[in-house]
Amino acid sequence: MFRSRRAALLRRLWRQRCATPGPEEGPGALKPAAHALFKKLKDEELELLLQAVESRGAWESGCVWVPRGAKQALPPQVLLCRLFRWPDLRQPHELKHLCYCQSAGGRGGCGDAAALCCNPYHFSRLAAPETPPPPYSKSISPSWPTEPKSPQLLEFNCNHTEWRDTSLSRSSSRDGCWCKLAYWEHRTRVGRLYSVHEASINVFNELPRGNGFCLGQLPAVHRSRAVRRARGKIGRGLLLSRELGAVWAYNRSEHPIFVSSPTLGPPGAHGLAVLKVLPGYSVKVFDYERVGGMGVLGWQNGDGPCDPHSVRISFGKGWGPCYSRQFITSCPCWLEVLLAQPH
Repeated sequence: MFRSRRAALLRRLWRQRCATPGPEEGPGALKPAAHALFKKLKDEELELLLQAVESRGAWESGCVWVPRGAKQALPPQVLLCRLFRWPDLRQPHELKHLCYCQSAGGRGGCGDAAALCCNPYHFSRLAAPETPPPPYSKSISPSWPTEPKSPQLLEFNCNHTEWRDTSLSRSSSRDGCWCKLAYWEHRTRVGRLYSVHEASINVFNELPRGNGFCLGQLPAVHRSRAVRRARGKIGRGLLLSRELGAVWAYNRSEHPIFVSSPTLGPPGAHGLAVLKVLPGYSVKVFDYERVGGMGVLGWQNGDGPCDPHSVRISFGKGWGPCYSRQFITSCPCWLEVLLAQPH
């Protein structure tokens, strides 16, 4: 009975593999290595792995532990990520542990540093701002206004003629709140600011299991067809996490997100840098150390100055010099991450 149960788990796992093999690989090229790895896993770990791949990461499943240093052609995390997520993956350095994985930061299972988590949905691929996917993220630096202005976060009121300063002060971090989230539809903010106290936060429109900032629960009196279409693509949204002096964004949805912050562009750039982040990819959207040397002037992002301790994220639609939408306020659904300044 136990053998038949394990065989059923393996059959279900193998059905979940990527349909398209990697470059220069046949459909069964990874099969021997995968079966060798599966033999090392207990039935409970096989069930965790199956739960992760069948839900495609919609549920935050547990770690799947294997011993470090085992002799094999591919590291176990690369093997399973290639088998179930990215057939073109080559090297471990292309991957990043997600913040909720117990292997993040070199930790091992149950305090055992000799164990490594190989759950493919505990990893993301790294999106590098230096080499963004063309043509969406080429940073073109137009002549933005250079007159110094006080930092402020721009917020339209209902008649779109006034601006109010909603930037966060240093006192915001004293109560344990490291950021606040504002959700916008075009030029209208929907709902109240959402305070984030935990080290990570899910932002989503729909999620089978989990908690966080649910955009689907925010009402709006007048919602255009373009906004309704864009909201329908948010799905599992993104994961924001504060890690080692930086803020990371992981795209959990099935559509691209577009991010912009003062630390994403090359040093000395005055123009707007917008990075396209594909599904399954992570990017360091904010670097506290780098912004510390940039002064306190307002960040010129095209439609006015805003708080240099902020990040803007659009769901599914890009903006900037490479797009028909010049400003983020033209995007149907977007998120503003207002970071508390450190003490």
